[in-house]
Amino acid sequence: MHHDEANLIAFATASLACHQTTELMNDQPLSRAEIDALHEHVVALQLMIDHATVRTRAHAAAEGDHLHNARIRLWQTVEHLHDAYHAAPRTDGRTPSREACALRLPEGAPDLTVCQRHLKAAKRVRYFTTPTDLHTPTTGMIRR
Repeated sequence: MHHDEANLIAFATASLACHQTTELMNDQPLSRAEIDALHEHVVALQLMIDHATVRTRAHAAAEGDHLHNARIRLWQTVEHLHDAYHAAPRTDGRTPSREACALRLPEGAPDLTVCQRHLKAAKRVRYFTTPTDLHTPTTGMIRR
């Protein structure tokens, strides 16, 4: 990672810390828009870890294994955020069914955006993991 990239990551981290501080006084559940934004953020973070894993694994196997396991954990987080989005009430107060999302036609635009992003990320995840990796409560063996 280059110095400029590290600075951008530090800036993004500081922005999240600032947001978290401003949210301390808010006791309302997250809106769908906020969950969607979190989903987008974690998908972007997962893509960054994907690239870091590919760059590292060829040169440092143990470090690469840890990064690989981190991207699996991030995918599990992305899955939960996607489920939370669909469990959250819509602006009209209704809660959509899980079956609607499974059909890939959950609620139409703009709500479909989260599913399109999720499906794109899922395709990428399936390229480098097995179904067992994705559903195991602990990640695989780590080389030492």
